[in-house]
Amino acid sequence: MRLEAEFTSEPFHGEGSPPEHALAARDAAAEAGLETDFGPLGTLARGEAKELYDALPAIAKAALEGGATRVTLQLRRADDDRSAPAVELNDALARLIADVERELGAKLGELDRAGKQRAVRLLRERGAFGLRKSVSSVADALGVTRFTVYNYLNREAD
Repeated sequence: MRLEAEFTSEPFHGEGSPPEHALAARDAAAEAGLETDFGPLGTLARGEAKELYDALPAIAKAALEGGATRVTLQLRRADDDRSAPAVELNDALARLIADVERELGAKLGELDRAGKQRAVRLLRERGAFGLRKSVSSVADALGVTRFTVYNYLNREAD
């Protein structure tokens, strides 16, 4: 049986070089002979069940020793078309939003306009907008339209 493991390690970084803990986890998966797809917020590793099961402790250890404060893992059968998509990063976006809310001291929807703009800037810096459908999710959390979020993002780019 073939399996896929999607793991994320935190803290996330925005643009620039990936964090050391993410690289260490990816390298541990590759050293175990697993196929890997490395992304800004997560790594997907594929392989035979035994290889993958055996590699999981080394992947977690590498991430934590590399500076990660949290490692999240999702497993699925790669040979089962009925199972959920391999990469489910909605939890990652929710954690990023929760982190920004804690930092700003309020729910995103309760912020004034300047606070909402700052929240969008912080989320962009942390890579949130690299996730699929993130603009819609952030707009919902802010209580604004997607158009408004794009305006905030464009303002930051100028």
